[in-house]
Amino acid sequence: MANQWLLKPWMKPLLWVVCAVPAVALLVGALTDGLGANPAQTLIQETGQWALRWLWLTLLVTPLREMAALPALVRYRRTLGVTAFVYAVLHLLSYAWLDKGWVIDDIVADVFKRNFILVGMLTFLVMLPLALTSFNAAIRALGGRKWQLLHKLVYAVSLLGLLHFYLKKAAKNDVSEVMVYAVILALLLGWRVVRRGGVLAMLRVR
Repeated sequence: MANQWLLKPWMKPLLWVVCAVPAVALLVGALTDGLGANPAQTLIQETGQWALRWLWLTLLVTPLREMAALPALVRYRRTLGVTAFVYAVLHLLSYAWLDKGWVIDDIVADVFKRNFILVGMLTFLVMLPLALTSFNAAIRALGGRKWQLLHKLVYAVSLLGLLHFYLKKAAKNDVSEVMVYAVILALLLGWRVVRRGGVLAMLRVR
């Protein structure tokens, strides 16, 4: 029954609406002075954390699909992945605009000055080809096997994203929230390692 609901034509548009809710809430908060004493910092932090949350949900699709016997869930994985990238773009733009005022020299200097900025930029660069090939024409152009191999980079993105978050929080000696994200990611990746029979098997294109 649940699987049939997932096949309803209106479910995917509904998911896009749900995915937009955090961004709309942040926009409304920014326009109504509802983001606290430091709205710029709030926007930067919240867009970054939402990028991780959507990425974790993307990784949740496969284990949930198999454990709950809901094959139709796979229809929503791409939507969640694209949403994670959109929030990563918002995170980057918020940083470049609100923290650095679009001054490229300052951004470049920051990359070499602060480790978490360097890791964040690297995370975005690894994520970029996944977003650019997240449509059917790219699958046809690359071929299914090469496309699947490329999109194994999602594991690297998740680990780099978590490292970026950790380095940012560790600078303020506040990593309790990061640990929650780390435990969830460990479960998501650990399930794959066990299910596939090892790390190399998890990375292999079947």
